[in-house]
Amino acid sequence: MKTVCICFEVHLPLPLKWYWPWEGYTSPELRNYFDMEKAFQNFSKLEKDTIPINRALADSMDNGGKYAFDISGIYLEQCKWTHGIPGSFKELVSMGAGLIASPYYHSICPFFTGPDEFEAQVKMHLEALDELFGVRPVTFANPELILEQKVIGSVRDMGFKCFISEGSQNLINGSDPVHVYRNEIPTILRHIDLSEDIEKKYSDRKWTGFPLIPEKFASWISDMKGDVVTLYIKYDSLQGHLQKDKQILQFFRDLPGCLAYHGIEMLLPEEAAARFRSQELPSLHSKRTARYGMHNLLGNHAQHLYMHELQNIGHGLDGHGSDPRYGRIRKLYRYLQQTDILLELNAEGRRLGYERAVNNFSILSDMKRALVEADR
Repeated sequence: MKTVCICFEVHLPLPLKWYWPWEGYTSPELRNYFDMEKAFQNFSKLEKDTIPINRALADSMDNGGKYAFDISGIYLEQCKWTHGIPGSFKELVSMGAGLIASPYYHSICPFFTGPDEFEAQVKMHLEALDELFGVRPVTFANPELILEQKVIGSVRDMGFKCFISEGSQNLINGSDPVHVYRNEIPTILRHIDLSEDIEKKYSDRKWTGFPLIPEKFASWISDMKGDVVTLYIKYDSLQGHLQKDKQILQFFRDLPGCLAYHGIEMLLPEEAAARFRSQELPSLHSKRTARYGMHNLLGNHAQHLYMHELQNIGHGLDGHGSDPRYGRIRKLYRYLQQTDILLELNAEGRRLGYERAVNNFSILSDMKRALVEADR
């Protein structure tokens, strides 16, 4: 193996409230639909570990490491609750860390009919990243690493040089995703197993690979054939490991040296896309995929109906532009597009999935009521 790209998804969703319409209809507000107290608690838990994690990544970069961050617009909004976290990420970017663009609201919008909502949210994210970091990313990844070919043209037209998606079996058919692949823009795919060795298994003492030390991990990558291994890791998983084993910080500090010992270079995604000749992978042009498979996002009737109802609300908002009567509704409509909401509708417990569906459709019904009232 020649190179490795390590990317982190930095995102904390706004959780939905249990919404009971019999409490009385009010004007649509964020606090009526979303549990902001729980969101603040979740953010506060991650906040205390973000500085030491980013400090370890900075040390790793001093040792030759390179990392890219996909920081959602929703997370950037939560960062306004504190002063330390934005500065911590700014330091990493100033040291050469990469940024990855995506739809601002960590949204299901790549699957919507028509590109308008998708393009609007990508532009919002670009503006937010430019405002905070002074950087315009050239690498793009959809939430949940969605591959939806109909939006690739929009991604290309917005000037992106690299696209990242899930390396699912329906795309790679039993092989490892270890190349840059030919598409409307060069595409790299997440290596699921190696990503999960860090994201999910690192602190699992029952795992046969425990303890995962950087020398061992680098040797695994060294034994592989190909041009580039892409790791895409949820940032908050590092916090979970940190609670059990602080060695995760030293793991990243030492990883660049161990990779270099095996002749493996760490690159940003756009650097890999520019360096290697892209190879053909026909399934990229004919398949859909998402993190852990499409069935997680759109695998049941409730998920399909939820997305359909969202698009109906969007059609109702079309043509109203910046009209202040619709501005608040449009923003809530976009928060309700979070992929996390769709994933919760795939709850393993049938009763919980049913209860979430009833709750979520009550919220959408209230949104539609507010939209009708705004039209009067």
